[in-house]
Amino acid sequence: MGRIILTGDRPTGRLHLGHYVGSLRRRVQLQNEGNYERMFVFMADVQALTDNADNPEKIRQNIIEVALDYLSAGLDPEKCVIFIQSQIPELAELTTYLMNLITVSRVQRNPTVKTEIKMRNFEANIPLGFFCYPVSQAADITLFKSTTVPVGEDQEPMLEVTRELVRRFNQTYAPVLVEPEIMLPENATARRLPGTDGKEKMSKSLGNCIYLSDNADEVWQKVRSMYTDPLHVNLNDPGHVEGNAVFTYLDAFSCDDDFAEFLPDYKNLDELKEHYTRGGLGDMKCKKFLNQVINKMLDPIRERRAEFAKDIPEVFNILQKGTAQARETAAQTMEEVRDAMRINYFKDAELIRQQSEKFRV
Repeated sequence: MGRIILTGDRPTGRLHLGHYVGSLRRRVQLQNEGNYERMFVFMADVQALTDNADNPEKIRQNIIEVALDYLSAGLDPEKCVIFIQSQIPELAELTTYLMNLITVSRVQRNPTVKTEIKMRNFEANIPLGFFCYPVSQAADITLFKSTTVPVGEDQEPMLEVTRELVRRFNQTYAPVLVEPEIMLPENATARRLPGTDGKEKMSKSLGNCIYLSDNADEVWQKVRSMYTDPLHVNLNDPGHVEGNAVFTYLDAFSCDDDFAEFLPDYKNLDELKEHYTRGGLGDMKCKKFLNQVINKMLDPIRERRAEFAKDIPEVFNILQKGTAQARETAAQTMEEVRDAMRINYFKDAELIRQQSEKFRV
């Protein structure tokens, strides 16, 4: 069996730069390299509903926003399968079976689950669907026999749960499911892009995001107010690049060509950092450069988004076709799963023969 990629996003809002550097940019690269047999990219609306059950309209409206972000970023429905999670009923079936192979205490020990519960103030009342989403995520991955999952490093504990479930299933029933490997962003800085306010993670709920669909004015407003070094008060003060969001973003997005085009006083980012740390370089100059770098990157994405937005019915058509393709693969895997678990009652001729003999008068 060839290598297979699966990755996706919760459609709770437009995608931001954290999504882009964390996995989306890499997905496009992998898609175009063509070194994988298949690539599945999905909108995890079922997972999104685990903490938005009282507001399904939010998810409904953002399906098309995420689809536009996918297409404008460069995902090609001719090269990858783009689908909607809830439209694959086999995912719910496999989730149910996998739940029997893991304990509540094992899920509770998952550090990603702990962080997410705290972030959403669920400590006292955790929705069961939300608590079980690591198992649902394992079903997403294993149903398509994914070998590779490109995500940020914060998802490694989730992948470990998936690997454990695969081993447990294969040992208990038959070797049907595949253990996936994580694929981290190549740029270590981009593995966990901070918010514009300097907080650890860019998050829609914290309002510290730069969205792929932001226009140039919106990007500048956010970059201009970006967190830097609180000790760098005067121009000549030595600055610190560690924990400085502007330089973290430059690490993630800038290249030497950007300096040649927008800031020729410096050959590369190392020279800019050296000047900033010794003093004599203001925050605003660095922010103006970052603004140019980000807008240069986003301009073609904005242009493609505007084109796709002219024909929304066609975007839905792309999603419908991708979902149909995904269901074909899902149905095949589930048939193997049922065979392994021996719950394939109607196709098991030997079972029918044995039962006939048993009850023959």
